[in-house]
Amino acid sequence: MTMIHKLIGIRDGGEVFQGYAAREFAKQGVQPGELAIISKEAVAPYERPALSKAYLFPEGAARLPGFHVCVGSGGERLLPEWYKENGIELILNTEIVKADLASKSLTSAAGETFKYKILIIATGSTVLKLTDFKVEGADAKNILYLREIDDADKLVEAIKAKKNGKAAVIVGGGYIGLELSAVLKINNFDVKMVYPEPWCMPRLFTADIAAFYEGYYEKKGVNIIKGTMASGFTKNDNGEVKEVKLKDGRVLEADIVVVGVGARPLTNLFKGQVEEDKGGIKTDAFFKTSVPDVYAVGDVATFPMKMYGDIRRVEHVDHSRKSAKQAVKAIFASEQGKDIEAYDYLPYFYSR
Repeated sequence: MTMIHKLIGIRDGGEVFQGYAAREFAKQGVQPGELAIISKEAVAPYERPALSKAYLFPEGAARLPGFHVCVGSGGERLLPEWYKENGIELILNTEIVKADLASKSLTSAAGETFKYKILIIATGSTVLKLTDFKVEGADAKNILYLREIDDADKLVEAIKAKKNGKAAVIVGGGYIGLELSAVLKINNFDVKMVYPEPWCMPRLFTADIAAFYEGYYEKKGVNIIKGTMASGFTKNDNGEVKEVKLKDGRVLEADIVVVGVGARPLTNLFKGQVEEDKGGIKTDAFFKTSVPDVYAVGDVATFPMKMYGDIRRVEHVDHSRKSAKQAVKAIFASEQGKDIEAYDYLPYFYSR
């Protein structure tokens, strides 16, 4: 059994929140041995947005340690040795499969138990997979997703194996769809992007803004197919994806399919133990949950937003960084009997 004073509990992987939280803990004066980070992944926290951009470039591709946090906000790169130098324990390759908030304990897939005094839930989100919806042929090889570095490595391997004018179909017209369409075109693929909505990024873009981007992509050679969706896939003799069947009856050739149809927050470990709302774990403006000594940040947190006068959940790297910082400040303020300002977040979107 491992006893930890302050624990950033991670299930999904090397999210940005842990690194930014760790930096704030160090800034606030955390003592050696007080803080641990648990991650399912094998690497220290990194800037996840790099995976859909430079990591997939045909030349000059980004690789670790180049994009460990906190370079995404212009800060110091926190290499694995930084955590050791600051007395912060990185517990990697460790998936938490059970959480008991009442007894303040977590259990790993290997059966190890971790006891904590303060827990920050920063489990992030997981991608929605077409196999979850039992789409015909969705288990074919080369139907890929992008969330963590292992996914990006699989995509790099597929790009190298299927390069030189091969066909790529992108399922989804959101953030991942747009970024992966661009990077696969840069890799010289014949790219088709398919989505059911009337225009790309419908949650964020107006029709006019979307029209600009769609026109820009089409001039670059990306074929955009709107108003329909993938209803099934066929495989070749090797079990690799061969065709994408669309709901409107069309069939598209495909050597690679990348799916970006959304994500869901990873809250299953805490079901029935903590108050939830709007798909996430409900918190106050300091990211405190309904359970004492338990905080939630990033994608999983449903928190008060002043500008809307209600509570919302935000999936964005900027919010991940800032909510982690706010939670750490709140923890130290509580221990010192001080007050801090409530979180006041202005949501915005950017993409490179």
